[in-house]
Amino acid sequence: MQDQQLQNKKVAILVENGFEQEELTRPRQALHAAGAKTHIVSPAGKKVKGWDHVKWGDEFDVDAPLAEADPAQYDALLLPGGVMNPDKLRRNKQAQSFVRHFFDEGKPVAAICHAPWTLIDADVAHGRRLTSYHTLQTDLKNAGAEWVDEAVVVDDGLVTSRNPDDIPAFNEKMIQEFAKEEHERV
Repeated sequence: MQDQQLQNKKVAILVENGFEQEELTRPRQALHAAGAKTHIVSPAGKKVKGWDHVKWGDEFDVDAPLAEADPAQYDALLLPGGVMNPDKLRRNKQAQSFVRHFFDEGKPVAAICHAPWTLIDADVAHGRRLTSYHTLQTDLKNAGAEWVDEAVVVDDGLVTSRNPDDIPAFNEKMIQEFAKEEHERV
């Protein structure tokens, strides 16, 4: 798909049980097609379960338990959405710290749908221009972000999208941002 632009890049995919399954699987496929290696990082244990729109989805192996994962070992971060997933992650201090590392080090982050909830509690949404699932707009505005209703928004290494319909545009911008060597440290 993307001509191996991400060869030698390692991407963490941070999730809890209840992530929107296609918001993990389709971006992950795009990352693999572009040459990246991905690891599912989770506080949930050895397996994590997706949500398939209206019912429980598939189980996925966790590559790195959150308690043992070192964010310094990754070049970029993918945050799938779903409602349950970011609602659990946003209250997890280790998850907040893991996410903050990427912003502190100027590493790119891609967050879709409800995933920006986690950005609020990681204290990295303030001053950012982004999008999300429409029901999060007040939360993000209250956190000091500029929320816009667009399919995909890029703000210096942060790629956000609204929902699964936006995944093609999200994947394209995610690959572009993950391929860049430098982003501003926040």
